[in-house]
Formats: sequence, C-alpha cells, structure tokens
Amino acid sequence: MLTATASHAARPMNTDDARTVDPKACQVESWVRQNADSTELWAIPACNPTGNLEIAAGGSHARGDIEGSRNTVVLQAKTLFKPLEPNGWGWGLAVGTAQHARPPSGRDWYAYIPVSRSILDDRAVLHLNVGWLREGLSRRNFMTWGIGSETQLSERVWLIGETFGQNEGRPLYQAGLRYWVVPNRVQVDATYGNRLGGGERWFSIGLRLLSPAFLP
Repeated sequence: MLTATASHAARPMNTDDARTVDPKACQVESWVRQNADSTELWAIPACNPTGNLEIAAGGSHARGDIEGSRNTVVLQAKTLFKPLEPNGWGWGLAVGTAQHARPPSGRDWYAYIPVSRSILDDRAVLHLNVGWLREGLSRRNFMTWGIGSETQLSERVWLIGETFGQNEGRPLYQAGLRYWVVPNRVQVDATYGNRLGGGERWFSIGLRLLSPAFLP
C-alpha cells in the first residue's frame, strides 16, 4: 500500500485535493483500517501556521497475522499555487516522507501535484493527482496517480469515490460516505476498498476534528 502513504487527503480519500487546513488552524485525522489479515491504526495531525503551508506529521501502528506489528511515521508539507474556489479550479504541490520502522525498514520519499475542479457551487468536486515515489527498500522510482470525486448528497452527507495506483500493478479503488456531525468541525466517515480484480479488500472508519484559527 505504498500509494496509500504517499498521498494523503482529507479523510477518507487517498487522492488529495487542492485545499489546505484553514489559515492558523489545525486538524487531526484518525482512522482504523481493517485489512484481510491486519489492522491499522492511523493518526495524522496537521496545521497551517503561515496561511499557505500545511504541515502534517503522524503515523500508524499495524498488527497482522503474518507480519506481526509494524509502525510507519509520515511527515508532509503542502502548499497551493492556486486555491480552489467555487466553480473554479486549483492546484498545489505536496512533498513528504514515510519511515517504516520495522525490519526490513526503509524510508520512502514522494511528491505529487493535486489538481481539483469545483462544479455545481461546490456540491461536486473532482480531483486528479500525479506524482513520484522513491521506495527506500528497493531503491526504485514509481509514478503515482489518483482520480477521485466528492458529491454532496444532503446538507451533511457526502459520497466519495476514487481509484489510485502506480505505474506498475493493478489499481486500487475506494468508495464511502462522510458525515459532518458538527459542520466544519467534526466529521466521521466509512469506506470500502479493494484492488481492481480483487485480492486486497479493506474497510475503514475515521474521525476528523478541525479547530478554529488559534495559532499566532
């Protein structure tokens, strides 16, 4: 699941958007992902201290029937060159690293460009990612990509769908719902995903908390 750690977006999507946390505000995204033979616990705090530089630092703990326990630490910075506006489009750049702390360990490096297009006054948003991944363990380079969409079903409910992958191997896909318990402050979500053709299914449940502006 290299692409899952190499592209991080607003829960529950892997395909990133051309948006950041509000200026001087922070958020925490956390989720549980149940795979066929392992369980992952994730937490990714992020803040935007300057107004156009979102810094995220967090990671995961996973325990599996075959591989035992393993940890991953993720650090990412993201900026926008054109912020997304209603019925417009935006784009930016994200760079980051993921350190896998269980032997055989390795550090991955990645970068990608997120592009988003808003339609119907933000009731639907399309996303496209194109990027690069340097896998530390194999010392190989990959092209990464993602295509996703968010569609508003009601005042608080959104439908998400996406497909993403690398230039090698079968793509992955994911679909689910996000629900705003408190608009713009507390969000929960649930998704189902798999690899195209089967063989790598997962379920996830997430919680996202967003703060008002408070940083100096």
